[in-house]
Amino acid sequence: MQQFEINKRDMDFRSKEAFKTLRTNIEFSGEDIKVIAFTSTTPNEGKSSVSFELAISFAQAGKKTLLIDADLRKSVMRSRYKKGNVKFGLTNCLVGKKVFSDVVCETDVPNFYMVFAGPVPPNPSELLGGNKFKKLIESCREVFDVIIVDTPPVGSVIDAAIVSKVCDGIIMVMEAGAISYRFAQKSKEQLDVAGAKILGVVLNKVNLTGKGYYGKYYGKYYGKYYGKYYGEYYGSDTNK
Repeated sequence: MQQFEINKRDMDFRSKEAFKTLRTNIEFSGEDIKVIAFTSTTPNEGKSSVSFELAISFAQAGKKTLLIDADLRKSVMRSRYKKGNVKFGLTNCLVGKKVFSDVVCETDVPNFYMVFAGPVPPNPSELLGGNKFKKLIESCREVFDVIIVDTPPVGSVIDAAIVSKVCDGIIMVMEAGAISYRFAQKSKEQLDVAGAKILGVVLNKVNLTGKGYYGKYYGKYYGKYYGKYYGEYYGSDTNK
C-alpha cells in the first residue's frame, strides 16, 4: 500500500459545515447508497474539488472512505492534492500490471484512502467498462463504508455513464450560470439511458453577494451566513 500526505485545502468553519450538509443529504438517500459517482456537464465546474472535500468529510465522520480518481483522460487529483511520491494508479490495476493493494494510498487523514488515476491509457472507456473495474468496486464494497468515484464530464465523454452502472448513485456538479438548460438536460438524458440513479445536483460557484437572481433571492432568504460562504468559497473556485 502506498502512503502519502495530502495537500489539504484550508477551509473555514462554514465551508466544512456545507460539506457536512451535503454528506448528510447523501446519507438520507438510503442505506444502500454506498458507491457514489460524481460528474459534471463540462470541465472546470468543480466536480473534483467537491468529490475530494466530501470524501474527507465522510472520513472525518468516522467512515472508512475511498476516493477513486476515474478521470483517466485528464485527472487533476494527483497534481492538486498529493504530497510525496505516488508510483501507481487505477490504470496500472485495470491493465493487470498491479493489484489493488499496490495502487491504493493511505493518506495522513484517518479513514481516508485514495486511488489516483495513473498513466493516461489509450482506451479509458473500455477499461472503465471492463470486468476488472466492476470486480474492483465489488471488492471495495466489502472493505470501505463509502466509495466516491470522480469521473470525467458526461457532456464530453461517455465514461461517467459507464461508471454509473456499477455505482449506487451519481451526483452532477454544475456551475451556476455557465451551463444552458438544454445542455444540462442532454447530460441528464445520457445518464438516464445508462440506467444511472441520479441522486441530485450540486450547484457550484454560486455568487450570492452580487446582483442577479441568486444574489437577490437566495441572498435575502438565507441571509449573510450562506451568502458569505457560497460567495467566497464557491464563487472564487475555478478548479475542475
